[in-house]
Amino acid sequence: MCGIAGFCNWKTDWEKNIRKMNDRMRHRGPDASGIWASEDGSVVFGHQRLSIVDLSENGAQPMQSHSGRFEIAFNGEIYNYKQIAKRLLDEKKVDHFRGGSDTEVLLEAMEHYGVKEAISMCKGMFAIALYDRKERVLYLLRDRIGEKPLYYGFVNGSFVFASDIGSIAALDGFRNGINKDVLDIYFVHGYIPAPYSIYEDIRKLEPGCILTMRQPFAEPELEAYWSVREAARKGQENLFTGSREEAAQELERLLKNSIREQMVADVPVGAFLSAGIDSSTIVALMQSLNSGRVKSFTIGMGEAEYNEAEAAREIAKILGTEHTELYITEEDAKAVIPGLPFMFGEPFADSSQIPTYLVSKMTREHVTVSLSGDGGDELFCGYTSYASVSRIWNKMKNVPYFLRKPCSGLVLHSPFARKEIFRIKGTLLGAKDPADIYLQSRLTDPLTMEIAKQQGNLPYKYTTMPEGYLKEVNHTIMLMDMLMYHPDDILVKVDRTAMAVSLETRVPMLDKDVVEFAWSLPVEYERQGETGKLVLRDVLYKYVPKELMDRPKKGFSIPIAKWLKEPSLRAWAETLIDRRTLESQGMLNPEVVWTIWKDFVENGVWRIQIWYILMFQAWMAERKLAV
Repeated sequence: MCGIAGFCNWKTDWEKNIRKMNDRMRHRGPDASGIWASEDGSVVFGHQRLSIVDLSENGAQPMQSHSGRFEIAFNGEIYNYKQIAKRLLDEKKVDHFRGGSDTEVLLEAMEHYGVKEAISMCKGMFAIALYDRKERVLYLLRDRIGEKPLYYGFVNGSFVFASDIGSIAALDGFRNGINKDVLDIYFVHGYIPAPYSIYEDIRKLEPGCILTMRQPFAEPELEAYWSVREAARKGQENLFTGSREEAAQELERLLKNSIREQMVADVPVGAFLSAGIDSSTIVALMQSLNSGRVKSFTIGMGEAEYNEAEAAREIAKILGTEHTELYITEEDAKAVIPGLPFMFGEPFADSSQIPTYLVSKMTREHVTVSLSGDGGDELFCGYTSYASVSRIWNKMKNVPYFLRKPCSGLVLHSPFARKEIFRIKGTLLGAKDPADIYLQSRLTDPLTMEIAKQQGNLPYKYTTMPEGYLKEVNHTIMLMDMLMYHPDDILVKVDRTAMAVSLETRVPMLDKDVVEFAWSLPVEYERQGETGKLVLRDVLYKYVPKELMDRPKKGFSIPIAKWLKEPSLRAWAETLIDRRTLESQGMLNPEVVWTIWKDFVENGVWRIQIWYILMFQAWMAERKLAV
């Protein structure tokens, strides 16, 4: 795992600025730092290295191809690089490799097969900058699901890119304004989805995409080489025809292949174990493939309703892992909060960022790479919200939209709307399809859309889901989450918190073959009533007793609402939302912010937007200090 950065046609001291970019993301790769500039200085790459495969200088970056034509800065891992290397050797494209790194293999594959064909044959997680010195063309590429970040855009007329948006903001003369048009999206979801970022003229490269910049590096061209949307449609049009038992066997085979590839490293490897279905399945399969004891890691909390450490310990004992657990205190968790704005670089407000950071920090004391169970809910119909949307849609779908929509308006403009339950029902009644139900469920509180002073009108992935794209309701909502919530919330959280402590995380369920197979499953293999992830459970129950897993999931969360009422954090919060501060910034509506806050401290009404507001204001304060 590493960090990459660079720019084209930088107008001032390029060496000073690329070093500033590298320094800002040193936590992503503390083992080595490298820079490269083209002969004319028009293209500059920076790289911070966390050594995972080939720890020697042969794996150092930026790296040049054997012919000297291509230069690469690469963040991530190509899990099937040995197969690609064999093909290159067998076809006599190369006669030898200087070292044993996946970077060298990737670089040679791109030179000999072309950028799009080479990246299409790769399985892995990555953000890549590649420069063709002969054609004077820069390529930026991002992995299929979005495990690794890549920001790009223009600063003072120069094209720039980086793994960390903070590296871009560190450039001399950076004055890009705040993108006010995206604030309303942020206050609905708690994160800023790709392709947008918090800054004007800075964007996120979307998963599965190639960006091409030709000299004079003024206009980016975007092309998709893979799409989860297309994978979902293709899978649902070609459903798996075997039995559920056969589906579980195939899923186990694919997961084992993925895990086998992802356990390859020249440094110690372990896994997060939260006691849920997903992480338990990954750890169980890891242990089945390993002759020694897999290292597993869990954190516990004193609050019983948030603590899964005891269950994780039981699972680890059954599986025979070398298990490490750490009970964190309230003080441990609170101490993380001041560092969050720097860690994420832009407003981000999934409060499970705090325990995720703490488990990453503990894990890094023992290993350099950790496998994660993320992706199970979105790929195998795990969230209860999927069943809820399906249930609501089945109740209202037979009433024509042209009748439901005015009825929705009548309810929302009646005295009944003062009560939350009628407001929710009235809002959902006006949804045109299941995707709209899912979106509208986040908009039932009118104050949400009044927090930001400026209302944008930007389309984003939850608002551009084609009506009827997938026939089955659960799969429609799962696809929405795989397009936005998973890459822009879950994977951002995991990447930033782990990289803050220089820990590489790998996600076996996001293997291309696993993802494409998951989308071919009929919904009855995934959910029955309120129970989801059926086929994944079938795999797990071969290794862990069913009765141990049949318990309510507590989630990986913290009692943030309780903490914010305590004197120290309440004082911190009220300093951030001081009326004079809000008025001088001009971003948020002070009256709305304080209505929400007073409703919480005086009446006990918790809205998740409270944490969204506080994380935004904490980022604003960090940004002011950095200027």
